Amino acid sequence: MADMSPADISALMGNENGLNGNMGFFWIFALMILAGGGFNWGGNGRWNNGPGNYVTQADLTNQLNNQTLQNSINNLATDNANMRYDFANLIGNQTMQMYQQNANNQIELLTAYNQITNAIAALGYQMNSCCCEIKTQMLQDKYEALQEKYLASQIDISNYNQTQTILGTQGRWVGWTPSGSQAATGT
Repeated sequence: MADMSPADISALMGNENGLNGNMGFFWIFALMILAGGGFNWGGNGRWNNGPGNYVTQADLTNQLNNQTLQNSINNLATDNANMRYDFANLIGNQTMQMYQQNANNQIELLTAYNQITNAIAALGYQMNSCCCEIKTQMLQDKYEALQEKYLASQIDISNYNQTQTILGTQGRWVGWTPSGSQAATGT
């Protein structure tokens, strides 16, 4: 009802002269109260809320510009908040990726360390085995050398005993002395 003019109200009341006596004045008074309190007629031909309390075109333009500026500032603040939210999400995602990469690097490092440890253990076993094999071979070589000496000694003993047996069965035997002449043999 605040947007209705007195002529609109009079038309709704069905009165041609517009006021319908005292009742029309009552409706006008009621509309003024509903529209924001006692209107008075200013000297410049406008309804206003008091003497000199009206809006000029410059004031209205300034107010609209201020409202546009406030809306722009609010939009900038909203965009800034959205940008900070997106930036925080990007940092959070990047941090999560860095943590995952770090975990993967640690797993790869531990795997490589375990492989190196296993290789060192295998090398140690192989060195122990090789050292043991070398010692065994050295002992085997010594055993074979001693066995050859033993066999050579056995052969010498056997030859000596055989020579003593042959000489013992022939009786007295005198060997040729190089200082004399050779014994004559009959042919």
